[in-house]
Amino acid sequence: MITVLGGYLPATAIESSAIPPGRLTHVFYAFATIEDGRLRLPPDAPSHLETLRRLAPNTVLSIGGWGAGGFSDAALTDRSRAAFIEQTLALASGFDGVDLDWEFPVAGGPPELTHRPDDRHNATLLARELRAALGPARLLTAALPAGRLQSAGPYDPAASYGLEALAEVLDFVNLMTYDFGTGFSPIATFNAPFAEVPDEPMPPALRRWNNVTAAVDCYTAHGVPRDKLVLGVPFYGRAFRAAPPGLFQPQTGTLEPPDWRDIKRDYLSDPSWQQHRHPIARSPWLYHPQSQTFVSYEDPQSIEERARFAATNGLRGAFTWQLAADDDEHTLLSAMTRPFGRDHGTGWNAPPV
Repeated sequence: MITVLGGYLPATAIESSAIPPGRLTHVFYAFATIEDGRLRLPPDAPSHLETLRRLAPNTVLSIGGWGAGGFSDAALTDRSRAAFIEQTLALASGFDGVDLDWEFPVAGGPPELTHRPDDRHNATLLARELRAALGPARLLTAALPAGRLQSAGPYDPAASYGLEALAEVLDFVNLMTYDFGTGFSPIATFNAPFAEVPDEPMPPALRRWNNVTAAVDCYTAHGVPRDKLVLGVPFYGRAFRAAPPGLFQPQTGTLEPPDWRDIKRDYLSDPSWQQHRHPIARSPWLYHPQSQTFVSYEDPQSIEERARFAATNGLRGAFTWQLAADDDEHTLLSAMTRPFGRDHGTGWNAPPV
């Protein structure tokens, strides 16, 4: 069983990315989507495949993503699942595997997407039948969410997915331990807090699960082995309008999520941004008094801390959304891979776990 060091790379970012080879074990190409009942690749996917193969020994086609519909219909019947799988095998013929990013069965995600109570069971059937069709030599993974506020309110991943049954057929789970603080939150809060912050003004039952370590506990409690969990770390931040001091204040609006490269270049070098680090969330945050802007983000210290947690607690590895958000020096990628023995593109310094 090898350690997984993965990263998602959107099709739109392929040409501008300059990710060094030798640092990743898996690259996830984002996204194929279901449109009018048909599975479609990004337009330039054939030319992108060669680039992806240079980045990692395993190239995986990711299907879905935030706001992507069509899964509920595709998983609904024996016939619709067979059609989806047939299309998947055809489009993923040049890839080493498939990643299912169904956000989200039953409830959650954009409210306009089709949801059904049967989605939870049908998602397991779809994964099981796709696993059989792919065969043992190719990968089947899934990006699965942590508990957090969604469009329909408090979100429990176990209500959307049969987690233990899915874990039996997946090679591993990319656990999306980020997006805890989004526009669905009434307050300006952290994107990926490491642990529960007791003074966060949210209901205790919700606050308990809205952090990295509790998300791992939730999944293991529902039957997912630790060695099938790959911990997600975000290379982007979340931004809110909020009155002073910003943190945990009622938010009056959200701004475009800034990538790490933008934060490093534009914010950290500007003294008008107040810089903070929370001792329990173990995340840095910024506040701009003039514009009343709060920004939660991760930096090399917090990324490495999360990766070390994964490496020392029996998890399969770490991954990021998304690789092109890093700076030109690949600072965050280095921080994510360092606890697992990968150092600056020189390969493994220790045997894979």
